[in-house]
Parts: sequence; structure tokens; C-alpha cells
Amino acid sequence: MLGAITGDIVGSLYEWDNIKITEFPLFQASCFFTDDTVLTVALADAILSGKSYESLMRQYYNRNSDAGYGGNFIK
Repeated sequence: MLGAITGDIVGSLYEWDNIKITEFPLFQASCFFTDDTVLTVALADAILSGKSYESLMRQYYNRNSDAGYGGNFIK
């Protein structure tokens, strides 16, 4: 889980710039978490709490609606 979140944050700057290098700064001031992190945490919460997946996905989305969700998820 920590690896998924770390990868999301570190890669946030490069998501639309498909870089081909293996050495780059990891955590930069302009890094941010995305919808991937939000939904990973929501999924873990649902699994651990036994609560509804749909309910928790909606709750986490509503708390973090600016995290870069695609149009299909929002629908």
C-alpha cells in the first residue's frame, strides 16, 4: 500500500509526460496524490471495515473530488 501511494505521488509529475529515464528526483514540491491514491485508500478501508465499496468510494471521492478522476468514474 505504501509503495502504491509513493509511486502515485512520485509519478504524478510525469503522468502525461512519458519520460524514458530512470534517474530523477523523487519527492518534489510540486508532487501530489491523485485519484489512484484516494481510491486505493478507499478500497483498503472497505476491505478492512467491511463497509460497502460503493459507499466508501463515493465518500472518498466527495472528500477529494479534485484528485484527477476520469469522466467515466465521475458518471
